[in-house]
Amino acid sequence: MDFKSKIREIRDFPREGINYKDISTLLLDCAAYHGAINELAKQCKHKQADLIACPKARGLTIGAPLAYVLGVGLIVLGNAGRMPEDDVLAWYNTQDFAGESMEINREAIKPNLKVLVVDELLATGGTAAGTIKLIEKLGGDVVGTVFLIELTGLGGRVKLTDYDTISLIQYNY
Repeated sequence: MDFKSKIREIRDFPREGINYKDISTLLLDCAAYHGAINELAKQCKHKQADLIACPKARGLTIGAPLAYVLGVGLIVLGNAGRMPEDDVLAWYNTQDFAGESMEINREAIKPNLKVLVVDELLATGGTAAGTIKLIEKLGGDVVGTVFLIELTGLGGRVKLTDYDTISLIQYNY
């Protein structure tokens, strides 16, 4: 299936020169959504992950069904400041494209737990790298990263060179 044809592109959003990749059109197409999840599952099944970690809510649209198909657990990292401070480990990034901050419950990741980081988009790699940092700080073993879309010209894969990275759809950016 041509998954790329199912992605709507919005020119000059969120600012001029950036073409936003809207996955909602793929999600609305049951066959395409199902096919994309099954293809990602096929490509990462060999990783034998125990848990999928989604660094933000949009990644949940890919991570949750992928966790279900793979038969593994799921954790979603939230925006910083939303959980009690003594229960969470936080990461703050003000230099990346999105300037995000995230937090994860300290109890979610056990030592040596095999974790697959899943998100809908790989651009500069800052969000995935921050997620990996939190997981490893808690003793988890990141077994790879998985993305529905990769914007290849923004250097995200370079930040993830120590990890097997899978992306289903690539755009030269």
